[in-house]
Amino acid sequence: VKMYLKIHNVRGKKIVAACDKDLIGKIISDGNVTLDLNRYASFYKGDIASDSALAKELKSFDSANLVGKKVVSVVVSVGLVKQSNVTYINDIPHIQLYKL
Repeated sequence: VKMYLKIHNVRGKKIVAACDKDLIGKIISDGNVTLDLNRYASFYKGDIASDSALAKELKSFDSANLVGKKVVSVVVSVGLVKQSNVTYINDIPHIQLYKL
């Protein structure tokens, strides 16, 4: 599974956005939460990235929006989040991180 990685720099803050490639263009909803990866595809759709490229970007960030099984497996493997703390929207893992 390939993933997209895009870095946004907004008002001096680094936002990491990553999404499994096969989820771009889809709308994921569980009735309470909707994640529109069609309308907001450009937020996530940067370069195709390797696990190590994503892990490197996650060493320093102000916030991160991370979607998909591949992406979340990298986040868990580098120890940023425990598997038990991952949120799911219709079986699709989703993590939002903020450094305070």
